[in-house]
Amino acid sequence: MINLKITCDAPRERAFLEFFILYWLSRRGSAQVRYRNIYWESYSAIVHGKGSKQREVYFTTECKVWLKRYLDRREDSCKALFVTESLPVRRMAIPTIRYAVKKLAARGEVTVNVYPHRFRHTYACHLLDNGAPLDFIQGMLGHEKASTTQIYSQLRGERRRELYRRYF
Repeated sequence: MINLKITCDAPRERAFLEFFILYWLSRRGSAQVRYRNIYWESYSAIVHGKGSKQREVYFTTECKVWLKRYLDRREDSCKALFVTESLPVRRMAIPTIRYAVKKLAARGEVTVNVYPHRFRHTYACHLLDNGAPLDFIQGMLGHEKASTTQIYSQLRGERRRELYRRYF
């Protein structure tokens, strides 16, 4: 993650990275965010996912700073939070989001295969490894079925060893 942050050339890239990648939105969800759905005081945003479902996501102070820098520099009238760099300015489509992630990874010389869903998976595993209940993770990811979230429930590495020592 740090390599990706270092490689950002502009506030747009850093805001994108902080909001989208580090805050676990699906590609579809990130493509649907409008800047009017950002609630600065509560550090949250409403995102639209599959089937027009809405959910609230949260962001950090660092993310807020980068989002404001990015939005202050925009001169277009598009309502989407993240827009294309080329004219005509329009909402970033899913292939454009995928390309942006790959571009940052290449620039940062990240050797693992980086794609948007990998960050979502990492986020879920991080929550799980830190003891978050599965139903909380389900809500944060916007999964309708618990079985979808259970994919992430396989404990890994140190957390698995820690729990083994505690309960055996």
